[in-house]
Amino acid sequence: MFRAQANGKNRLDIVISGKLSTEEMRDALEQLTRESEGIQNGRMLYTIVDFHLPSLGAMAVEFAHLPSLFKLVRKFERAAVLTDKAWIRKVSELEGVLFPGLKIRGFDRYEVDEAEAWLSSREEKLQETR
Repeated sequence: MFRAQANGKNRLDIVISGKLSTEEMRDALEQLTRESEGIQNGRMLYTIVDFHLPSLGAMAVEFAHLPSLFKLVRKFERAAVLTDKAWIRKVSELEGVLFPGLKIRGFDRYEVDEAEAWLSSREEKLQETR
């Protein structure tokens, strides 16, 4: 299951669970594009539970859309990932290194308040400009 929904002017909330099929991946990428229209300097809150690697067909769809995904990612400054799997938190934070200008931080699934506070904070941005 994949769901992306705008949450205010510059926020996108994403929920991922289970294993995505080829068609679900296609729909997910369309949702991401549609829901992120008009976002600048955005924030994303991912909730990832009961995650399974996508099907090979779904991965092929994602790879085929990489150029548009890189463009989409540039609309965002921060992404918080809520999950119950430590390896997903680590992989998410490593992905942040691959995308200049995007900070990704992993949180335990139940650290919603901490993730929300980090997403809305400007502290790191202020320290970077000094």
